[in-house]
Amino acid sequence: MISYGKQSIDQTDIDAVVEVLKSDWLTQGPAVQSFENDLQNYFGAKHTCVVSNGTAALHLAGLALGWQPGDIVLTTPLTFLATANSIVYSGATPDFVDIDVDTYTIDSNLVEEKVKFYQSKGKKVKAIIGVDFAGHPCDWKALREIADKYELQLVNDNCHALGATYLNDKQYAVKYADVVIQSYHPVKHITTGEGGAVLTNNSKLDEKVRRLRTHGMTKDNSKFSIQNPSLNEPWYYEMHELGYNYRITDFQCALGSSQLKKLDSFNLKRREIAKRYDESFSNIDCLKTPNDQNAIQHAYHLYPLQIDFAKLSITKVEFFEKMKKAGINLQVHYIPIHFQPYYQKNYGFQQGDFLFSENFYQNEVSLPIYPDLLDNNVSLVIGSILEILSI
Repeated sequence: MISYGKQSIDQTDIDAVVEVLKSDWLTQGPAVQSFENDLQNYFGAKHTCVVSNGTAALHLAGLALGWQPGDIVLTTPLTFLATANSIVYSGATPDFVDIDVDTYTIDSNLVEEKVKFYQSKGKKVKAIIGVDFAGHPCDWKALREIADKYELQLVNDNCHALGATYLNDKQYAVKYADVVIQSYHPVKHITTGEGGAVLTNNSKLDEKVRRLRTHGMTKDNSKFSIQNPSLNEPWYYEMHELGYNYRITDFQCALGSSQLKKLDSFNLKRREIAKRYDESFSNIDCLKTPNDQNAIQHAYHLYPLQIDFAKLSITKVEFFEKMKKAGINLQVHYIPIHFQPYYQKNYGFQQGDFLFSENFYQNEVSLPIYPDLLDNNVSLVIGSILEILSI
């Protein structure tokens, strides 16, 4: 069965993990620091803290930025639950801004409109979380200008776009956002099994994330309580705030460092597959393919094909079932978050609030795209779609 996404593991990855398994350190050892250094070098961040998963990274970012009850944080409804959930975790209030119909990322013009709307009500937006959906970067220059103009924090949920370029720059993320979040789940560009990271150029934010990653503990005696008589005890630590166990293991980080060396080649293969899909589907009336904007190179974590089922004699469910019978498991990314009962019950959202995202969801299917996808399987996907849709 062909899946929409899958990890790509080879013998060098296995060897890297086995080497750590034979070492003295399985967690909190040198491979963690090594992976953090590798990420800093590739993505151009001054500071990187690796954690147990991308959701943990989002949670810690919100805490480090000081989100709290009464704060309003904007994001897109077209993202995974974790993006919005991280706002709720901190006690802040989530609100959504619809997508740009060409990039599928948060619409910067609508962001400013919503910021102004809250200002007119005597309320202030605290932060914006932009999501580089499917591998296409947001309009970060515009978002940074809005953040500076209204004194907002800016977060990049970069989980879909590892290795993408924006304004011809692969290290764009930390240049525009105050904090950048990544995920290394198996369907992402590189994997550590489960894992994630918080990248930033702000040393204070990095310090707080690191402390919260390990129960809020510190062994830095310069941070100890003045009244403490035990400053010279080598085992001593203190906890000044509530933290979490969001650590990641050394063998996961060894896998991450090995995978990162292949990120460029992985993305090259993704783009080759995307090009074949483009060539097959771009000129068909009822289909809409994703596209790169100027000075942007898509990372294609996903290949979101939009199918206008209203013009066809087949429903989306029927299409999925027929593709599965052909040996192809598709997926949909995503059910808009404001459709979820939790967000409707607790924040008053309802269907009809964000029409571009809703229309995208009705039409979107995510096609298989990953480095190990064989050419004949790409042909099978293309041929099956054309046959089932009778195009």
